[in-house]
Amino acid sequence: MLIAGDRPVYRASLRSLLDGVDALEVVDDVDMGPNTVAAIHRLCPDVVILHVAPSSAATVEMITSIAERCPGTAVLIVSIAHDRETFLAAMRAGVRGYLSRGAPPQDLVLAIRIVQSGGLVFDSSTSEWVTEHLAQPARVVKPFPELTDRELEVLELVADGLGTAAIAHQLGLSIKTVRNYLSRIFAKLRLVDRAEAAVRARQAGLGH
Repeated sequence: MLIAGDRPVYRASLRSLLDGVDALEVVDDVDMGPNTVAAIHRLCPDVVILHVAPSSAATVEMITSIAERCPGTAVLIVSIAHDRETFLAAMRAGVRGYLSRGAPPQDLVLAIRIVQSGGLVFDSSTSEWVTEHLAQPARVVKPFPELTDRELEVLELVADGLGTAAIAHQLGLSIKTVRNYLSRIFAKLRLVDRAEAAVRARQAGLGH
């Protein structure tokens, strides 16, 4: 497994704990930064423990990237969930487990073993959210959940074949603002150009 987080002291203590557990091997512990995803992609461990804030858009993007490049890697977040919707966004992106920071060592080890075997883990602080979410009537899943509503609106117009100026006119935005939106869309979805964006958008059911 691999440990990733922004607190070196926590990573060191967690690695020390897990190194003493039979059948668990920590292959690396890395700081959160531009090289974090590259390290995970290179090693593709069976479990990645993320000690990060799940409300961060960058966290959701990272989880999505891990799921795409390392489908056999289970992501377990150890943090504090402050918001139901951002927690659910992380789960939709591919997280397999969630523990509050400060969980007892035995709970953490058990959670690792569960996600290793393909199971899901939620602690008491988030299990109620999961239950409420599952109890809700089925609804249409928003495509590209990593995009904001405005970015999704821009992408749909790209799928319709509109150029930058036409999108700006229709949405009442400046051309520069639309270009900024397009840049963020391309970065989040890892797209090369507008043509690829239009294809991906239509494949996801966007456009008229």
